[in-house]
Amino acid sequence: MQLKLIVALVSDEKTKQVIDAAREEGATGATTITSCRGEGLTQEKTFLGLDLTAQRDVLLFLVAGPRARHILETIARAGSFDEEPGAGIAFQLSIEDAVGLKSQLPTLIHEIEDQI
Repeated sequence: MQLKLIVALVSDEKTKQVIDAAREEGATGATTITSCRGEGLTQEKTFLGLDLTAQRDVLLFLVAGPRARHILETIARAGSFDEEPGAGIAFQLSIEDAVGLKSQLPTLIHEIEDQI
């Protein structure tokens, strides 16, 4: 089965809505790495040496390849990535192989059976 890894970097206040939107479109689970920091095009401001950057979460979704682009676009809409500067970014990577999906495999196959 062809799998994709979707990585979404989102502000922590948007984490739940992004995960919920991805699940509605076929993501069978998510891994969240919390309290990350990042920097975009312009450097964030500091105050008396204290960093004022907002915390971000890294969301990882292992999804069926045929559904990946649709889930990716849904994540972008849910997180307002194109409307709000600094709201987040998401991308997908091809996965060569994976193990440990026995409980999720029937759901993944059912979701894409018309596409394989």
